[in-house]
Parts: sequence; C-alpha cells; structure tokens
Amino acid sequence: MKISKIAAAAALGALAIGGAHAKEGGDQYPNGAETWLGGAVPPPGNYFINYFGYYSGDLVDGSGNKVAGAGVDAWFNAFRFVHTSEHKILGGNWGWHVIVPLVHQDVALGAGSKSKFGLGDITIDPFIVSWHSKNWHWAIGLDINLPVGAYKSGEPRQSIGANYWSLEPLFAFSYMGDTGWEVSSKIMYNMKGKNKDYVGPFSPVEGTYESGDELHLDYLVGKRFGPWGVGLSGYYLKQTTNDKVNGQTIGATPFWSEGRKGEVFAIGPTVSYTTKGGVHLTAQWNHETKAENRFEGDKFIVKLIMPL
Repeated sequence: MKISKIAAAAALGALAIGGAHAKEGGDQYPNGAETWLGGAVPPPGNYFINYFGYYSGDLVDGSGNKVAGAGVDAWFNAFRFVHTSEHKILGGNWGWHVIVPLVHQDVALGAGSKSKFGLGDITIDPFIVSWHSKNWHWAIGLDINLPVGAYKSGEPRQSIGANYWSLEPLFAFSYMGDTGWEVSSKIMYNMKGKNKDYVGPFSPVEGTYESGDELHLDYLVGKRFGPWGVGLSGYYLKQTTNDKVNGQTIGATPFWSEGRKGEVFAIGPTVSYTTKGGVHLTAQWNHETKAENRFEGDKFIVKLIMPL
C-alpha cells in the first residue's frame, strides 16, 4: 500500500457529552479515532477525511456501577481537511489540519432526556511534523480545541461543546511490516482550561469548573491481505489530575471517588479497504469496559480517507 495515495487516520475532534454527574464537559476528542495508519501522515498534498459514527453508553460512578437513569445516545459526523507541505522541520514535513464536527445527542438524566443537534468544538492543529523511514512512520503535533460548540449553563442535556479551551500535544507512530502487519498508536495528553459558566450539583450558582487533565491513547494491531485489512483496535484513557469547582477538589461521595478521576478501556474489531484510486475506508466497533466516573458503552465509526 502506498502512503502517497492515502491520508492518515486523524483526530475526529469533538463528541463533547457532559452530564450532571459525569466529569463536566465530556470529551473533546472521541477516543478510538486513530486506528489504521495512525502515525503515517500523508506526503505533501491536500486530503479530506470524513468520520461518521454512533455512540451509546450509560453513566458509571467511581466504583464502576451504573448511575440509574443516566445515559446517552449520539450520532456524529466530522469533516477534516489536512495539508502536508514541502517545508521541512528537523527533517520532517510540516503540515496542519482543521476538524469541524456535527453532533446529534440524546442525553438522559434524572430529570428525563432531551435531544440536541449542533456544532461541536472545532479542533485545529497548526503544527504537525511527520517523518517516514521504510517500515516506520511517526509524527508529532499540538491540537487546539476551540470552545465553539453549543453549551447551556446548568443544562448538560442541551450542551454539545465543553465550554473550555484545551491543548493536546500528541505523538503517533505506525509500523507497517513487509508481510502486511501493522501496529499503530496515537498518544495524547489533554491539558484543559476552565469552564467559567458552570452550574450544577457542586455549585448551585454560576462558578468555575476545571476538568482534570487526561492521558489517553488509541491503538491498532492489524494484518492486510491485498486491499483488505482486519485487526483489533481500541483506546485507553486515564485522568491524571482532579476535577475542581471554584478551585477546590471535589470530595468523595457515594457516587464519585475523590476528584472524580475518569478511566476507561475499549477494544473491538476493525476492517479496512483501499481502492486502486487511493481511497481508504475503515469501519470499527469499540466496546468500553473498566470505566469509572464517565460513560461506558459502545462506539461505531466509519471513516473515509481520500486525497484531493
């Protein structure tokens, strides 16, 4: 498979689903978006990637138990434009991307469920540098998540965006063996800003909510047979710092461990197909398990990657 004919798998951008008892703001990056060719950024040129997916899950507390009456169903579609230039930085090609997501979600909490459709938080990355060396491909970048998605203070069922800025340095790599085997991973660290419009169980009047930073990674192990590929993919997320309200760490309660640190692991099958014209199609299902202080469920993503 020639890398020159396909675009790299990329960050989807935002499926930001908040909840009154989940970590405020949800995820700006939908974990598991980087699978096939996760570190193989395409050579100089312009590329389009479209992601279409569905997520369904139930909220779980710090002990991994379901919170009664709290769940989410969401459809999403994201449009991503990638440009890789001829300019070199430390021997690698400099590039950039922008991701614009649309989300339709139905969030259920104790007060019932509500639906919302709208723009999610947009992601830009003005600094992507990628290298290639026979079987190895790797890249670094700095994603910037912009709080432009729909947000309604005190009503997580009507909020799609996270309502805070965040920076996400990343490192991605792909090993593509001569016999068709591929191992890819994208490693990210999400450093979050503050939501200054928070109203919820920890602050009945408008205050500041600071979601904890997160270390998370996507992974793939797959094997190609001609234009087809099959494998296993998934993700792991571990929150590294505590959630805070008005500068104070959230304490332990019957439903949340101290600091409400989230964690989740997911795995599932994936398949890919590459046409003779260089269009790359992938589909995957990821089942989440071992979740704490966040939603736990199933995610499906179909991805179209094409050079322009």
